[in-house]
Amino acid sequence: MPASGRRLGLLSGVLTLLIAFAVPAVPASAAPAVFTHPGVMVSRAQLDFVRGRVNANAQPWRNAYNQMAGSQYGSLSRTPRPRAVVECGPYSNPNLGCTDERQDAIAAYTLALMWYITQNSQYATKSIQIMDAWSNTIRDHTNSNAPLQTAWSAASWTKAAEIIKHTYSSWPNSGRFGTMLRNVYLPEIVNGRANTNGNWELTMMEASLGIAVFLEDRAVYDKAVGIFRTRVPAFIYLPSDGALPKTPPGSGIDTRTEIISYWHNQSTFVEGLSQETCRDFTHTGYGIASIAAFAETTRIQGQDLYPEIGDRLRTALGFHTRYEREGPPSWLCGGAIKRGLGPVTEVGMNHFVTRQGITMPNTQAWTEAGRPHGSNNLFVAWYTLTHANNPS
Repeated sequence: MPASGRRLGLLSGVLTLLIAFAVPAVPASAAPAVFTHPGVMVSRAQLDFVRGRVNANAQPWRNAYNQMAGSQYGSLSRTPRPRAVVECGPYSNPNLGCTDERQDAIAAYTLALMWYITQNSQYATKSIQIMDAWSNTIRDHTNSNAPLQTAWSAASWTKAAEIIKHTYSSWPNSGRFGTMLRNVYLPEIVNGRANTNGNWELTMMEASLGIAVFLEDRAVYDKAVGIFRTRVPAFIYLPSDGALPKTPPGSGIDTRTEIISYWHNQSTFVEGLSQETCRDFTHTGYGIASIAAFAETTRIQGQDLYPEIGDRLRTALGFHTRYEREGPPSWLCGGAIKRGLGPVTEVGMNHFVTRQGITMPNTQAWTEAGRPHGSNNLFVAWYTLTHANNPS
């Protein structure tokens, strides 16, 4: 072979190695050969554990159940309010069906949980009524917040649908509900949004994964996993990332100035810091919630992504629960933070503390002090009930 050919071959080999080390290998097929149902964030074993604890009047599960049952979402007299077109502008302005859709989805999930725990078919019937009303009506989401609204709602719809379809005796319109998820929800979220704040794309992937499980769509599952595996490192910083955080592929954010601006003008990067920490803890919490929910679903489906993203999730939980309780140093967000993490810590903490025996003093103290954690009225609901000290 001529020298020039050998040099090109060597260069090609070096480039291949560099790419291999720079990007985690994504399996050609991450989806399970056989899907587990119910399998979106909560499994049958987890539900059985919760039912046993509630029926034994054990804490914190009994108080968490009472909180859920006493909320607006647990009412058997609820009237669903479906719309053909849900229009959500910035910060839900205009709000044409945005709140109604999200809250009806949370209600469907709430009632599905109440059905499983009590075995009272009235709750299953009501959950089905809400899901059927929407699957018979909605055709589109519009305006600038359409992707986020779609993701928030779908995250709850899929948890509800999984429980009802796979634990209740009859749901004649489950196929129509699946068609709704595929045709109305999935197109808005499945391709992600790399140039937004991280909580958007993370929630979009949580919802996409849930739809993939419900539809048993292996291609959608694989796509969601691929985007998730690059988005999590772009949302939570680890020192191993280098001097600057990783950035979302396709975002066009690649200079130091652009990265600092994207991280809301934070220029000191430490373990567990989030891309939205200096925006506020609330939006950071949305991202943390979706990371944990996504990993939980992959664990149920037999492809556990906790080992891959675990250090990021664990340190983010510890970092933000610490500063929910302590004053910030001057280098963090200029010494001024906006707290309000929300009811988002139970799922991740349960995995690390209950299942793995890892000590997380800040997260555990903050989480236990706030129990039972309820709903953020967007897409997070009843994590204390489903995941507090749940070994399954």
